[in-house]
Amino acid sequence: MILVVEGISASGKTTWCTRHGGPHVIAEHGRLDGVPERASDPVAAAVFWAERNVDRWQAALAMEARAQWAVCDSDPLKLHYLWCLWQIGEASTNDWLTELDATRDTVAQGRIGFADAYIVGRIDPQLARQRARADSTRRRSNFELHVRLQQALLTWYAAIEHVLPGSVHVGFPAKMPVAQPRNDRYPLAAFDRMIALLPGK
Repeated sequence: MILVVEGISASGKTTWCTRHGGPHVIAEHGRLDGVPERASDPVAAAVFWAERNVDRWQAALAMEARAQWAVCDSDPLKLHYLWCLWQIGEASTNDWLTELDATRDTVAQGRIGFADAYIVGRIDPQLARQRARADSTRRRSNFELHVRLQQALLTWYAAIEHVLPGSVHVGFPAKMPVAQPRNDRYPLAAFDRMIALLPGK
């Protein structure tokens, strides 16, 4: 089983993953070197991030093969980030479409897919701000930007739930959910339907 845990900064997703996933957690990327500038080379940037997402998906598959399950602290299929930025006016239409093309290619190639289950945290923005201020152990860059992404993030996962019913749970449960691996984790038609459901601008 591959479980994805998502939510904005300070929503509690990393805490939940640590508590329930233990050594089975696939962590978010840290700082990466050699990241292409989206402004000057959007295609190279889109391909770079699509490949890093594939890396995390492959790590989740390897963990699952060793231990029967893996918990991803944030979605390896992180196309939602660019779409959410586009929705709030922080990315261009060209940025979104370029990232979509690069990511769709990796889905079509069977190199990244849908998880078996998703948990999506939802938090009052003021509570998130309080948590962020109280946590001196983590540097939360662009925190206010992430707070603005929450509604778009929930819309994204509502679209996944529409095409893959029963996949998405909103709110962090008290214990690890039970899910069975998908028969097909790489359904390009489902990916395309999900994208078609998303609102434009």
